[in-house]
Amino acid sequence: MDFLSTTLARVKPSPTIAVTTKAGELKAAGRDVIGLGAGEPDFDTPQNIKDAAIAAINDGKTKYTPVDGIPELKQAICDKLKRDNELTYSPAQVSVGTGGKQILYNALMATLNEGDEVVIPAPYWVSYPDMVLLAGGTPVIAEASLQTGFKLTADQLEAAITDKTKWLIFNSPSNPTGAGYTWDELKQLTDVLMRHPHVWVMTDDMYEHLVYDDFKFCTPAQVEPGLYDRTLTVNGVSKAYAMTGWRIGYAAGPENLIKAMRKVQSQSTSNPCSVSQWAAVEALNGTQEFIAPNNEMFVRRRNLVVEMLNEAEGIRCPVPDGAFYVYPSIAGLIGKTSAGGALIDTDEAFATALLEETGVAVVFGAAFGLSPNFRVSYATSDEALKEACSRIQKFCAEMK
Repeated sequence: MDFLSTTLARVKPSPTIAVTTKAGELKAAGRDVIGLGAGEPDFDTPQNIKDAAIAAINDGKTKYTPVDGIPELKQAICDKLKRDNELTYSPAQVSVGTGGKQILYNALMATLNEGDEVVIPAPYWVSYPDMVLLAGGTPVIAEASLQTGFKLTADQLEAAITDKTKWLIFNSPSNPTGAGYTWDELKQLTDVLMRHPHVWVMTDDMYEHLVYDDFKFCTPAQVEPGLYDRTLTVNGVSKAYAMTGWRIGYAAGPENLIKAMRKVQSQSTSNPCSVSQWAAVEALNGTQEFIAPNNEMFVRRRNLVVEMLNEAEGIRCPVPDGAFYVYPSIAGLIGKTSAGGALIDTDEAFATALLEETGVAVVFGAAFGLSPNFRVSYATSDEALKEACSRIQKFCAEMK
């Protein structure tokens, strides 16, 4: 259709949203479907946060706010970054948007020119490359592997950087793999970046608090203070605080970049929801006591899923450090045929046949830039996970 923008033709709809939508449609049609595609906790938003939102409504805090966040939330973000990450920012260096996705998009729109390259480690969150394309840039995919724990090495980063590179997008713990970079692993990457002063770092720390076992979270500007002036540290309240629908993301970085992002936001959405902002103030300033017990449940679920998937024929599932995803390899199943007659020649074919034949919805690995794999979100009940993994085991065992 000639009427539509040529830019739009460069991007595709979000595969994770598509899987969730398809699962919902099958459920509505009466199918017994277990959805393992959605990237959101099944926990309710903590009561103190809900109470803060109700108080904001009752106090009439329902008007327009400053474009990129109320002063109280910006200060809470500064306090959080100092407390948790040893990073010092002023409120003028902070931007609040309608979810982390808008923050990333604003930054790319504010900085990318045609021909600019953005290095994106794969597997990646599905939206990174398409946002780069929408902003007129060129995604450069640096492929990690199962052998490196799905983590980019210093040599791979070095090889991906050119004189056209403007950003590295970094995500730890990762969506889709749950892989987290240790201090030493991240230091190797920041050493590379210190040799390339024209490259900026956009770090997506959304899963910061969802880390397990002995893993310790760290963020690039914390590991290498020399990167402070060219790092945008992005975070939000969606995952750790079970506030996905409240739509609050934020970032801290150089003031001139924040000002440019504010300009983009002023001509697109303007301010994030006022009530959600007051809820986020409570999330960041209030008790954090619920995070540890929630994480204990995630660890139990992770262990259950990893163990059951590794018992499935042809599947190899590493143990993630954080987030609430596993990213198993199905290399052992490629070329086989399902009991329903589907040729499993790609991970997309695997996910499609799995949904149609067993009612289990997962996201295929090609959506995240690394195949043959699939992503499971274990942010759902133990019962649903056990049943889904049993169906996956049976599905794999019956292949020919």
